[in-house]
Amino acid sequence: MISLAFLLIGIIGLLLLQTLIFPSNQKIMLNAENTLQHTPKHFETEAVIAGIGDILIHDTVYNEALTVDDQYNFDHLFKPVYSLLNKPDFLIANQESIPGGTELGISSYPSFNSPHEIVDALMNAGVDMVTTANNHMLDKGENGILSAIGYYEEKDLPYTGTFKSPEDKNTIRIANVNGIKLAVLAYSYGTNGVPIPADKDYLVSMLEPKQVLQDIDKAKEESDIVLLALHWGDEYARTPNQTQKELAHQFIEAGADIIFGHHPHVLQPIEWIDKPNGEKGLVVYSLGNFISGQKTENPYKDLGGMIEVSLRKKIDGKGSYTKIKDVDFHPTYTSSTQFKNYRVYPIDEAKKEGFTHYTRKDLKQFMFPK
Repeated sequence: MISLAFLLIGIIGLLLLQTLIFPSNQKIMLNAENTLQHTPKHFETEAVIAGIGDILIHDTVYNEALTVDDQYNFDHLFKPVYSLLNKPDFLIANQESIPGGTELGISSYPSFNSPHEIVDALMNAGVDMVTTANNHMLDKGENGILSAIGYYEEKDLPYTGTFKSPEDKNTIRIANVNGIKLAVLAYSYGTNGVPIPADKDYLVSMLEPKQVLQDIDKAKEESDIVLLALHWGDEYARTPNQTQKELAHQFIEAGADIIFGHHPHVLQPIEWIDKPNGEKGLVVYSLGNFISGQKTENPYKDLGGMIEVSLRKKIDGKGSYTKIKDVDFHPTYTSSTQFKNYRVYPIDEAKKEGFTHYTRKDLKQFMFPK
């Protein structure tokens, strides 16, 4: 009788424990590996993603980075903005000059090839991903693309815009940032007339609207937010052209949420575009240069910055929703003295040092026109 009583007590205890661990109003399933899968009824999270403009390494920049042992170190370029670049949860840079490495011959304008070490410097500064679709992506042909990708992979740095195989190109890059799935797609208007190697269209990502729309549809199924990095527009123009505006509306209305623009080498303003679902999509027509050694007298080529986008995701009984919560812009300035001593500074620090008369307020008013 005592044994039976203990048995009954044990069974009742197990039933109570099961009720506590697996309450009937929660969705918990076992997958093939017998791991508990729990779909929460309510969940909220936030993330800050950000983007910076062109990383364009001219000879004056890489010559200064050459060390006594014939290596390269670019860390000094970004040290004044380390704290800024480490603010967001996920930071994307536009790597315009292809980092094919010294074995292919380091070169400057008009056909660029940068040392691999620029990748190290970006990562040390806080960059989490690079977009690589631009008009210089074929400057060193297929070998340049493959060498750069090999180094990105060695350093575990995600990339998109150039690819090593058809399978690589068909794989949409999705970053999980604090529980928010961010899809990043990158495209360029052209390659400066350099032909794409025969039967190897997969190497590059061209700005063909029909393909972009197909990719947006695919990315929407796999992510919460779709971000496009577009190499477009007119060089040194401070306002977007009609093609930029038309494409921006087409892509946002098709489901893209954010566009980071590149190529003009100067800043272009931000626009909000209405989406069919009642939300608004964000377009930064150009983020300008973040670092370059351009020698043009254009007074705006050294102005850049970091766009900061705060996202909020909410899951409730009605579904999953991810929205843009807030947007900010942090202007920067690339200083140099007679094309030496390059540094990227927050704009107000650059003004304090006497490099520019522009202020953070000036450039935020330009980027957020009323």
